[in-house]
Amino acid sequence: MHDLATTDPPPAAVPAPTPAEVLQGALIDSRRRWRELVDLAADFAFETDEWGRFTLITPDPALDWAAGSLIGEPSAALLAEGGGDVFDPFRVSARVRHRKAWLKRGDGSTACLAFSASPILDAGGRITGVRGVGIDTTELDGQAAQMARALRRSEVVDHLMRCIAREVLASHMIASGLAVLIDALAAEGIAIVLASTGAEPAQVPHVTGMGTDAVLALADRQLHLGASEPMQVIAPDRRRILVAACPMRSGEKAGLVAWRPPDARAWDGDDCLLMGSGSRIIRMLLEREAIQYDMARQARTDSLTGLLNRRAFMEEMERHAARQQRDNLPATLIFADLDNFKPVNDRLGHEAGDEVLRQTAALLRKTFRPSDLVARLGGDEFAIWMNGADHMTAAERAEYLRDAVPRELSEITGPDLPRVGVSIGIACREAADGEPLDSLMRRADRAMYEVKRGGRGHWRVSLRRRP
Repeated sequence: MHDLATTDPPPAAVPAPTPAEVLQGALIDSRRRWRELVDLAADFAFETDEWGRFTLITPDPALDWAAGSLIGEPSAALLAEGGGDVFDPFRVSARVRHRKAWLKRGDGSTACLAFSASPILDAGGRITGVRGVGIDTTELDGQAAQMARALRRSEVVDHLMRCIAREVLASHMIASGLAVLIDALAAEGIAIVLASTGAEPAQVPHVTGMGTDAVLALADRQLHLGASEPMQVIAPDRRRILVAACPMRSGEKAGLVAWRPPDARAWDGDDCLLMGSGSRIIRMLLEREAIQYDMARQARTDSLTGLLNRRAFMEEMERHAARQQRDNLPATLIFADLDNFKPVNDRLGHEAGDEVLRQTAALLRKTFRPSDLVARLGGDEFAIWMNGADHMTAAERAEYLRDAVPRELSEITGPDLPRVGVSIGIACREAADGEPLDSLMRRADRAMYEVKRGGRGHWRVSLRRRP
């Protein structure tokens, strides 16, 4: 007998795919691969129909949107900006590449995407939709914009420094700097404001542009707040004000103030950064101006009394004399010399002598007008130029000094020293009189020494002898 082996029946033959099935599979595979590539390379890919509704969104999620939530929705609703001048990547009639558009994110923020898109055409060439991909460039654009803004600030500051470097006087440097800043900030006006004190109102030593009066009070108020960063405020007339403090080492509150008209754009972060940079440079120039002013003042004033020194008095007297002759007004020159001053230095010391000179200077300031010139010529000799005054007016002042000087200085000298008095010589220059100044000075000096020789402590008027 033979054993019979059992075997499985042969497998049924699998029919070969038809050409249509092969093509369909290839298309499906190709679409799958296309979507995978798009997911890897693009942040937003889409297809729309002829009515602009989304038919495909990938990846999922895309820009924080669930892809399914956008299918069938109008593409225009995703645009962050509207208007005829805004590029719409979902409505193109020809192929475009790397065109930027702003879309709304699912979280409410916006994103800038660089789109490449082309229309979908049917067999007859009619547009039935749009297909495209977008790359999110928000962060790159932000970095580029930040670099551009930093470069702009650097260029403005560099231009400002070049402009002020051409000047010598700090006041001219400040004027040049304000001219640069008003253009860079697109401001209506820009000024340096010194904040008010208990005794003085707010002051504007430097300004470029118009509208200072409308912003001064509000700027002063902001400076007293003492903020370290630029501050934005709105004036009652709707002007937009930007204030940056420039605190001085002297303790004085100063600030750089810029303003725009009511219909102008608001100040932005770049404006604030530029204003901050400008305020630091302006502060440096204000300090330089203060130093130059102090040096000029020291060169023209007597360090002990604060009165004009001899050189400054001679220069100013020539200027005032020219104006006196032009205005056809009288003017009077007075020379005053202290009596018994040497014993004060010899017996009480130079500190007491210096105090006598300071007290005499204070008395002269009180006796004469601010428009008059008062100087210490050297030692214990003083000079006064009285604008618009004749010898009678000068004699009244001299009589007051004759009595007041010894009375007020007695507290310093005490009863054991000869009383410190004053000998005064007066010479008047009549209206439209062309008497040379050296002749006028000789007459005043001669009159003073006649008082010295005649017993001191009095005054004398020198009348000009006419030919």
